[in-house]
Amino acid sequence: MSSTQGSGEHWKSLESVGISRKELAMAEALQMEYDALSRLRHDKEESRAKRNADPSLISWDEPVLDFYSKPVGRRKDLKLLRGLSGSDPTLNYNSVSPQEGLPNHSTSQGSQPGPDPWPKGSLAEDYLYIFDGSDRGLSLSPGPRDREDYSKKLSPPPLPPRVSIWDTPPLPPRKGSPSSSKVSQPSDINTLSLVEQPPGKLLGPQILEEEEEPGGGSPGRPLGSVDYDGINDAITRLNLKSTYDAEMLRDATRGWKEGRGPLDFAKDTPGKPVARSKTMPPQVPPRTYASRYANRKNAAPGKNRRISAAPVGSRPHTIANGHELFEVSEERDEEVAAFCHMLDVLRSGSDVRDYSLTGYVWSAVTPSPEHLGDEVNLKVTVLCDSLREPLTFTCNCSSTVDLLIYQTLCYTRDELRDVDVGDFVLKPCGLEEFLQNKHALGSHEYIQYCRKFDIDIRLQLMERKAVRSDLARTANDDQSPSSLNYLVHLQERPVKQTISRQALSLLFDTYHNEVDAFLLADGDFPLKADRVVQSVKAICNALAAVETPEITSALNQLPPCPSRMKPKIQKDPTVLAVRENREKVVEALTAAILDLVELYCNTFNADFQTAAPGSRKHAVVQEACHLSGPLAFTVYATHRIPIVWATSYEEFYLSCSLSHGGKELCSPLQTRRVHFSKYLFHLVIWDQQICFPVQVNRLPRETLLCATLYALPVPPPGSSSEANKQRRVPEALGWVTAPLFNFRQVLTCGRKLLGLWPATQESPSARWSAPNFHQPDSVILQIDFPTSAFDIKFTSPAGDKFSPRYEFGSLREEDQHVLKNIMQKESLHWLTDADKKRLWEKRYYCHAEVSALPLVLASAPSWEWACLPDTYALLAQWTPMNHQDALGLLHATFPDQEVRRMAVQWIGSLSDAELLDYLPQLVQALKYECYLDSPLVRFLLKRAVSDLRVTHYFFWLLKDGLKDSQFSIRYQYLLAALLCCCGKGLREEFNRQCWLVNTLAKLAQQVREAAPSARQGILRTGLEEVEQFFTLNGSCRLPLSPSLLVKGIVPRDCSYFNSNAVPLKLSFQNVDPLGENIRVIFKCGDDLRQDMLTLQMIRIMSKIWVQEGLDMRMVIFRCFSTGRGRGMVEMIPNSETLRKIQVEHGVTGSFKDRPLADWLQKHNPGEDEYEKAVENFIYSCAGCCVATYVLGICDRHNDNIMLKTTGHMFHIDFGRFLGHAQMFGNIKRDRAPFVFTSDMAYVINGGDKPSSRFHDFVDLCCQAYNLIRKHTHLFLNLLGLMLSCGIPELSDLEDLKYVYDALRPQDTEANATTYFTRLIESSLGSVATKLNFFIHNLAQMKFLGSDDRLTLSFAPRTHTLKSSGRISDVFLCRHEKVFHPNKGYIYVVKVMRENAHEATYIQRTFEEFQELHNKLRLLFPSSLLPSFPSRFVIGRSRGEAGAERRREELNGYIWHLVHAAPEVAECDLVYTFFHPLPRDEKATGSSLAPRSSEGTWARPVGKVGGEVKLSISYKNNKLFIMVMHIRGLQLLQDGNDPDPYVKIYLLPDPQKTTKKKTKVARKTCNPTYNEMLVYDGIPKGDLRQRELQLSVLSEQGFWENVLLGEVHIRLRELDLAQEKTGWFALGSRSPETL
Repeated sequence: MSSTQGSGEHWKSLESVGISRKELAMAEALQMEYDALSRLRHDKEESRAKRNADPSLISWDEPVLDFYSKPVGRRKDLKLLRGLSGSDPTLNYNSVSPQEGLPNHSTSQGSQPGPDPWPKGSLAEDYLYIFDGSDRGLSLSPGPRDREDYSKKLSPPPLPPRVSIWDTPPLPPRKGSPSSSKVSQPSDINTLSLVEQPPGKLLGPQILEEEEEPGGGSPGRPLGSVDYDGINDAITRLNLKSTYDAEMLRDATRGWKEGRGPLDFAKDTPGKPVARSKTMPPQVPPRTYASRYANRKNAAPGKNRRISAAPVGSRPHTIANGHELFEVSEERDEEVAAFCHMLDVLRSGSDVRDYSLTGYVWSAVTPSPEHLGDEVNLKVTVLCDSLREPLTFTCNCSSTVDLLIYQTLCYTRDELRDVDVGDFVLKPCGLEEFLQNKHALGSHEYIQYCRKFDIDIRLQLMERKAVRSDLARTANDDQSPSSLNYLVHLQERPVKQTISRQALSLLFDTYHNEVDAFLLADGDFPLKADRVVQSVKAICNALAAVETPEITSALNQLPPCPSRMKPKIQKDPTVLAVRENREKVVEALTAAILDLVELYCNTFNADFQTAAPGSRKHAVVQEACHLSGPLAFTVYATHRIPIVWATSYEEFYLSCSLSHGGKELCSPLQTRRVHFSKYLFHLVIWDQQICFPVQVNRLPRETLLCATLYALPVPPPGSSSEANKQRRVPEALGWVTAPLFNFRQVLTCGRKLLGLWPATQESPSARWSAPNFHQPDSVILQIDFPTSAFDIKFTSPAGDKFSPRYEFGSLREEDQHVLKNIMQKESLHWLTDADKKRLWEKRYYCHAEVSALPLVLASAPSWEWACLPDTYALLAQWTPMNHQDALGLLHATFPDQEVRRMAVQWIGSLSDAELLDYLPQLVQALKYECYLDSPLVRFLLKRAVSDLRVTHYFFWLLKDGLKDSQFSIRYQYLLAALLCCCGKGLREEFNRQCWLVNTLAKLAQQVREAAPSARQGILRTGLEEVEQFFTLNGSCRLPLSPSLLVKGIVPRDCSYFNSNAVPLKLSFQNVDPLGENIRVIFKCGDDLRQDMLTLQMIRIMSKIWVQEGLDMRMVIFRCFSTGRGRGMVEMIPNSETLRKIQVEHGVTGSFKDRPLADWLQKHNPGEDEYEKAVENFIYSCAGCCVATYVLGICDRHNDNIMLKTTGHMFHIDFGRFLGHAQMFGNIKRDRAPFVFTSDMAYVINGGDKPSSRFHDFVDLCCQAYNLIRKHTHLFLNLLGLMLSCGIPELSDLEDLKYVYDALRPQDTEANATTYFTRLIESSLGSVATKLNFFIHNLAQMKFLGSDDRLTLSFAPRTHTLKSSGRISDVFLCRHEKVFHPNKGYIYVVKVMRENAHEATYIQRTFEEFQELHNKLRLLFPSSLLPSFPSRFVIGRSRGEAGAERRREELNGYIWHLVHAAPEVAECDLVYTFFHPLPRDEKATGSSLAPRSSEGTWARPVGKVGGEVKLSISYKNNKLFIMVMHIRGLQLLQDGNDPDPYVKIYLLPDPQKTTKKKTKVARKTCNPTYNEMLVYDGIPKGDLRQRELQLSVLSEQGFWENVLLGEVHIRLRELDLAQEKTGWFALGSRSPETL
C-alpha cells in the first residue's frame, strides 16, 4: 500500500479521539508483535480443532487470529469491533476510505504472499468498528478470487498482511521470520522500537526480532525498555469514545453533528482525560464489567493460558479452563432492567384514542372566582379563513369555548346538522397553542393575560385536521421497545469512564506474553518479573487504578524488581527457579486479576461482564427483621490517591456513619490513622473492621452509609513539636454515601468500590447521591461487606389494622396551647427535640390539623422495622392532605417509600397548570428518591406523556439537572426515559431546540468576549448562522414556551445590551402570520436558575392573590435556564427602566418626585387612561413591595425595576435574593426593606402630599402580605425542596430562615399589618435608596451613547423633518394658567408647515423649552444656537407678569431657532419638540382642567372634620383597637398641614387611666398609622357599659395641642364576636356607631 494513502480522512478521526500518532504506533506495533508470537505457539491440529468454534472473549487455548482460517461463509458471523485490539484483524480496515476500496496487498511492498482476506468495497465511514456474531452484522462478500484462495487448506496458515493504520508499507520479513518455520515454542522475545522519520512523514512501526541470550539480554534494545506508560496513555485516550453500533453512530452523525442535540455528543468534553503525575501510570477512567473466574487448578501443566477479550455472541459458552467476558445487553444493570420494564408497561398502558391530539399544546387553565364571574364580559375577535372580515363577539367569561366555536360556525356554515364542534379548535393569534373546548373562556391563562394588560383577544378558528401534527406520538412510538441506553449515550456526557473490551483485550494479550516469558525463562527472574509487574500495573491502571489485596499478595510472591520494591519479607530467590512454583504464582495472580475485572464490572457501567447475568443470584432469602447481629464490614483501602496528597498529608482516617433522612442512627466510627502506602500505586490501607452498635433488624430500609475521608496536614518545616501536632485540625478530603439495601431491598454484600466526592461539594447525609464515578480521577474507597449463602431482604410490614383517633379538643387546654404553638412553626426544620417528643406523644390527637402530618412524621423516634406498622397505620388513616401540604413529604427528611408513595398519591390530583407551577421542585425531589424507579418518577412520566407543555418543561429541567455531577447518572436515565416515552416527532423537536440554543450560546459568547468596537460585526456574522439554522430546519419552538413557534430571525431588530454580561436582544419571526415577532433576551455568563426560581415564587404569589379575589396585576415574564450560565428571558413590550425614565430629568432625576408621574402622563394623555395607569401602578407596586420583601430580593437599583406604559411596575434581574445583599465594606448596599421611593408615592398620591389613595396602597400591601403569610408552609416547602439545586444563595437552613422570619407565621394579622406598615414608612423615608439610584446613574453613564441623551422626556417618540413635514414658521400665541399636575403657566405655540392647509397648535411649559435648549447644547456649539431666556425672573416667576415677559422672550427664541443653520433647525430634536403630542389634540385655547387627587375608586370624603378608619375586636378578655387611617383633616389656622396623632379613652374613666395614643404623623391631612391599641383584663359584661372616646389632635410643640376632630363609640351597640372595620366621621361630639 502506498504511503500516500496514509494522509487520508482517518487521521482526522484518530486525532478527534485524542490519540497521538506516536501512541498509536507503539500500541499497534507491539500488538502485531504479540499476534505473531501467539500464532507460532499453536500447532496446525489445534488450529483446525478450533476453526469452527465461536471465539470467546477470554480464551486460554485458542489461536487469536483464527479468523483467517475460517471459511468465507463464516466471516459474516463477526460483528464490527470498535476499538484498537491487536487480536482483531478487522482493525486493519481503518485506513480504507469508502471511495478507494481496499488495496491489493499482493502488490504491496514487503507484504507476504497469500490471499487477500478482505473484499473490495467500503464499510461505514467510522474509523473504528465492532463485529458481532449475529446474522444481522456486516456481511463481507469476497470476490471470486478470494473464494478460490480460501477454499484451499493452508497449513500452517500464512501470516496475513496487517494493514497499518498509518498506511505505511510494512518492512520486509527478516530472516528467520516466524511465519516461515514451525516452532514448538517461542524462542525469541519481540520488543518495539520506533524509527525516526523525516519531518512531515508519519511514524511507522518496526519490529526488531533478536534471539534471546542466556542472560536475558539482547543485542537490540533492552527488554525492560518498553514504554508501558505510553501504551497505557494511548489506551486511556482510546477509551474516551463510547462504543456504539455502526448504525447508531450513523444516526448520531446525521442528527447531532456540531453538538446540537439533547444529546450534544460530548460537546464540552476535552479530547483527553485529566493529566496525572508522571510518577503514576496514566489513569483510565472507570468503566466496568462483572466477572467470574473458573477453577483453573486442573489445567494441564506447562499449558500456557491465553487471556483474550475477543468478541463473542450473546449466549454463554462453556470453556473448561477459560474465562469469558460477555458482551451484554442494555439491561446489564438489574435496576436499569427493571426500570426499562416499567417504561414498557407505562407506554403500552397509555390509552390513546386519537394520536393526533397528543401533538396539541393546550392553553393552560387556571379557574378562579374573579375570572369566571357571570358579570364579566369579554370582547373576542375570531378570524376564520372562510371569512374576509373577522367576527367580533361579546362573551361571558364563564361561557365555554365550544359555545364560542358554535356561534362562529353559525356565521361560516349554512348547515350545521352534520358539523361536529369537536372537529374545530380556537388558536390564539401569534401562539401555537389551543383553547380547551370544554373549559370556560375566562379560565384560560391567555384570556386572563389579555384582560390584565387590556390586549385585544384575537382567536383563529381552525379545523383539527389542519393543525400541525409534527409533535404527535404514533402507535409505533408506544409499541417500540425502550431504547433507554441508546438515548443515554446520545446525551451530553462527561469523559467516557470505562475501558472498552478492545483496550482490555490489548492489555490481557500484553500480560499473557509477559507471563509466558516469565514461565519460560531460565534465569534473570527479577527482570522478567518486572515486565510481568508492568503488565499487571497497566491492567490495574485501566481498571480504575485499583490494587486488590489478592493482587498485592500474588505480586509479593515475585522477586523484588524496579517497578515494585517487595515489602518486608524476603523469600528465598531460588524458589522461583522451579517452574511449578512460578506457575502457582501466575495462577494466583491471574485469578486475582480476573477477580478485579469482576469487581470492576459490578461497579461501573461496562459493555461486557465476566459472568452470565443472574448467575450470582441467591435462591435463599432471609428476612432482615430476623437478623439480630450487628452491622459490620471491613474498610480495606482508598485507591487512586493523588500524588499531591502523599506530600501534603501524613495521617489518613475514615469516619463512617449511618443515617436515615438526615438523622444519624448512632455515633460515627473511625478507622485508625495510617500513612499512605506505595505498591503499584499510591493508596491508603486500613484493612480494618468497622462494627456498628446497631443490629441489622433495627436498620431502617432507607439507611445510608456515609463515609468521609479525613487527613492531618503535614506540619510546616520547623514546627514538628507535639504541641503543633495537637493543634492541627484534620481536613475532610472526600465523602460518599451508599444505601445499605438495594432497589430489591436486599442488604449489600461482597466487595464494593465507592468513588469519593471532593469535600468542597456539599455532603448532606440525607442525599442519595451516587458514588463519584463522574470524575475520571476520583479517589475510590474499597469496602468489603460480609457475604453469605442467602440474600438478607427487608420485607415491608403491613400497617396495623387499627390506629386511634382522638379529638383535639379533649386535650387539656395547656396541651392544646403547646401543640398549637408547635404547629405554627410551619416547618419541621425548626422543631426542637422537646417539640418532637410532645408531637409524637399526642399524634393521635392531631388528625384534625391535616397539614401537621409532616411535623408529626418528622417527630417519629425511629423508622426501624418494628415501628413501621404503627406509623403506616397512622399514615393510612390520616385525612388526605391537599397537594401543597403533601409537597412537604417529598423532602429528604422522608426517605421512607410508603410515605413518599402516599405523598405522590395526594399530589396526583394536581391540574396541569398547578403541576407546572411546582415542576422544578418535583424534579429536585427526584434526588431524594432512593432508587431509579419510584412513584414520583412514574407520576411525572405519566403526566408528561399526556401533556406537551409538561413534557417541554420537564425535558429542559432534566437537561439542566445533567449538570449536577452527583446526580447526573440518575438524570441521564430519567431524561432518556422521557425521550423514550414522548415519541420521535418530539425528540426531533427537542433536538432542534438544543441546536438553536447551542448556536445562540456560541454567538453570545463571541459577542461578549469581543472588543466593544467589533461586537456589532460579530453579531451580524453570527446571525447568519442562525438564519442558516432556520433554512435547514424550517421552524423551531423556543425553550421559553412550547407555544412560541418561530421560523427565522430578524437581524435588523437584533442587538445587544451594554451591560457586563452583554446579553443579546433577539427578534424571531413568528410562524403565525397573524402574530407579532417574538422578542427575547439571550444571556450567556449568568446563571438564570435563581431568576427562574424567583419568578416562580412571584407567579405563585400572584395566583394566591387572584384566588383570594385580590388581583395585584403582577407582570410575570418567562425566563428559562437552558444550561449552566445561559438561558432565555422574555422581553416585555412597551416598558422602560426607572433609570431611563429618571435620567430624562437629568442625572439627578432619581432625587426628584415627578419623573414617574410625568412619564405615565406622557404615555396616557387622556384623563381616564392616566387614572387607569395610576390604578395599575398602585396595585403592581404594592405586589412588588410584598414579593421583594418576602423573598429578600436585593441589589435593587433603578436599572432592574421597570415600568410599563400601562402603569404596571415589575422587577427584573434577580441575582441576589434571600437577604444576600451586596456589601460596600461592612455596609449593606440595600438598606431599605424594599424599594419604595418618593417618586412612587408621588404617583400614588397624585402630588407631593399624602392622599387617601396612599391609604389604599398601604391596605393593599398589608392585605397581600397577610394572604401570603397564610401559605407560609407552601413557600417553605417549595424553597426547601430546592436546597439541593446548587444555587449558592439557597443552600442551607439559614436561607430558609430568612423567609420564615420575613413571613412571621407566629404573628396575628393585626400585628403583621402594623409590622408591614412600619416597613413601608421605613422604605419611604430611606435616603439610601435614592442615593443608590444616583450612584447607579453615574456608573451607567459609561454605557450611554449619545442617542440616550437626545430624546425629550415629554415626547413618546422621535419625529423627523421627513415624517412631519418642513416647518415654515412658528409663533408663540399666548400663555394659559394650569392647575395640574402643578400650578403654573403653559405656552401655546402655533406651528405652520409647508404644504399644510392648517396650522397646528402645541402646548409647552417653560421647563420643556429649557430641556430642548439643554439637549441642543449637547449636539451643537453655542455659537449656532440662539440665546435662551433666563430661568430666573425678578419678582414672582409664576405670576402673570413673569409669564408675559417669558412669552416674549420665548417667542424670539423659537423664531431664531427655526431660522438657524439647517443642521440645527432641521435636527430631530427640534422637529420632535414642535410635533403635536396627545395632549395638544384637545381644542386649542381650552385650559387643562385641574385633576382631582382622588382616584375613581376612592370613597368620597365624609364630614368636614374628616374620617378615621378603625378595626375593633374583642377576644380573651382583651379589647383590640387598630387605628388604621385618617383622611380629610382640615388645615391649621395658619394654613399649614397638621401633625396629627390619635388619643383614646375608655369611658367612664374619671382618673384618666385608660389613655392610649398613637405616634405622631408629620405634616399631613391623610395620615396612616396601622397601630394596635389593646385594653387587657376587661370582662365582656363590663365592656358593654363602656364607651370609646377617640380624639385626633395636632401636636404643637410648646403650645397646646389642637383638637382636629373627635368621635364617641358605644361598644354595646357593636357585635364584638366578630371584627368590625369601618370609617368613623370626626368633628362631632355626638355618639356615632358603625
